[in-house]
Amino acid sequence: MSNSNRRPDDGDSGTGVVTKTKPKTKRPNLYRVLILNDDYTPMEFVVHVLERFFQKGREDATQIMLHVHQHGVGECGVYTFEIAETKVTQVMDFARKNQHPLQCVMEKK
Repeated sequence: MSNSNRRPDDGDSGTGVVTKTKPKTKRPNLYRVLILNDDYTPMEFVVHVLERFFQKGREDATQIMLHVHQHGVGECGVYTFEIAETKVTQVMDFARKNQHPLQCVMEKK
């Protein structure tokens, strides 16, 4: 007797169930972008940087700036590596062009 009616992917039971496993997508690493306090950069400049490069409103930017002033460091935002790196570069370049020693760094979250 011939088994020509059965499809080759059918198991012995004849059910033909095929399961597919989804590849697990790994979430990208996140990085905190931080501004460091110094004794020379004007507070208003820091507020401007937070508004311009981190899309903070005036009130939020002022709160972050005060946190930096009082605690030595403040978080501007959390981003993927490429975005965090770009923001750090933008802030550092902007600070240098305006002759301020403001430091902006990133750290893995």
